[in-house]
Amino acid sequence: MKLSCVLFDLDGTLVDTAPDLIACLNFGLEQHGFSAVLYEHVKPHVSFGAIAMINASLEIDVDEDKRAAILNSMLVEYENNIARFSRFFDGMLDVLEFIEAQNLSWGIVTNKRERFTFPLVEALNLQTRAACVICGDTTPNSKPHPAPLFAACEKIGVSVEECVYIGDAAHDILAGKNAGMVTLAATYGYLQTGEMPELWGANMLIHSPKELLEWLINKG
Repeated sequence: MKLSCVLFDLDGTLVDTAPDLIACLNFGLEQHGFSAVLYEHVKPHVSFGAIAMINASLEIDVDEDKRAAILNSMLVEYENNIARFSRFFDGMLDVLEFIEAQNLSWGIVTNKRERFTFPLVEALNLQTRAACVICGDTTPNSKPHPAPLFAACEKIGVSVEECVYIGDAAHDILAGKNAGMVTLAATYGYLQTGEMPELWGANMLIHSPKELLEWLINKG
């Protein structure tokens, strides 16, 4: 392939946001009389959003109004503390520097809403580096629908055949495949127990940003 653009999922692929998200989840739980949950218990659910994290933390008999109240508290806390603990995965900054040194474009395609994504991107000083930031509510359909990836290509001015998409969840890989892109599954992200990313249909499994850098060097 002629590689012109590298697109990343955000949470669990480009940035380790789990520490902030879980801290804010526990804030929401405790605000409404529930016990905090263990980090490792809820981490595998981070890629599926706040509601999935809450559902994994509560007994099934908690009513919907209470769940909604926890969600609101969690999201307000997260909005006010977007990047206390979030960090790039080890080696990811080297990946971005290599991409930029090769005069390739790179962007972010996430199901995270614009309300949270744009402040996080700014906190990480990526707003002038990323060629596009496509969020879960940027287009009418979010991943696994290919629309966000098509929007990214249109924004950057590249074809899908020139792009690779990297994500840590099955819906990321499905979105990339639906768009006709080369896809890489990031197994260092937030995999759930028993998940088998080798069955997602990605072109390759990537176990660390270092492996991603090696893949990019070899493609170049």
